Amino acid sequence: MDKQKIANNLKSLRGNTSQAEVARAVGITPAAMANYEQGIRIPRDEVKKRIAEYYGVTVESIFFS
Repeated sequence: MDKQKIANNLKSLRGNTSQAEVARAVGITPAAMANYEQGIRIPRDEVKKRIAEYYGVTVESIFFS
């Protein structure tokens, strides 16, 4: 997994929505969301699934493309 590509995918999907709003919706902290969008960390599988569901896309399209 390319952390920077994942980070770019997440930032692109978020658009004008705040990190805090997305984090709250998927049950993580805003700091965790920031780490994912900066390519510092990759979320656990459970969190990947919740993020994908929030955006209405597949896990693969965000994390494995």
